[in-house]
Amino acid sequence: MVTGQRGRPRSFDRDAALDKAMRAFWERGYEATSISDLTRELGIGAPSLYAAFGDKRKLFDEVVVVYGSRYGDFAALALAEEPTARAAVERILREAAEVYTDPAHPPGCLVISAGINTTSEEVAEALRERRNANLAMFESRIRADIAAGVLPADTDARALARYAGAVLQGMSQQSRDGATREELEAVAELALLSWPA
Repeated sequence: MVTGQRGRPRSFDRDAALDKAMRAFWERGYEATSISDLTRELGIGAPSLYAAFGDKRKLFDEVVVVYGSRYGDFAALALAEEPTARAAVERILREAAEVYTDPAHPPGCLVISAGINTTSEEVAEALRERRNANLAMFESRIRADIAAGVLPADTDARALARYAGAVLQGMSQQSRDGATREELEAVAELALLSWPA
């Protein structure tokens, strides 16, 4: 009996495909990563990509979630686990220096760099919301320390959170420009000197 199928169907490893897509978006950014780039990297045709992930934007959204759970959760963990906001920010900046320069993957932070120069306002806004959510976590932790008397009552929690975020974002870009882990750790140490006593 002859069936219409020739050979065995190709197996599709969704996790491996997401890893490859993540690397492509991380290296090139959202805008510069084309469907052709993605199909080449994933080793599948465009119809298979659309069937598996929807479209480029949906694939990117899924990649950002995977990235966050695999590489970007160190900030939330530090804020939850460290006894003070300063200790949490110190840990975040040190771990960022390590993660952003790890040769096992592209440098920097995908959430910080992938939306640069994008013409998709939706993508830019989604990444902006993620970055602002991190700032809100920083600010909340700082406010808790102010309320507990760990930080001076006149500490500007919002400005201090934005400062920590700016250092973190700058470290991401510096790593993409070739800064080493040691150089970024030195940046982290200098940044902490401005923390309120």
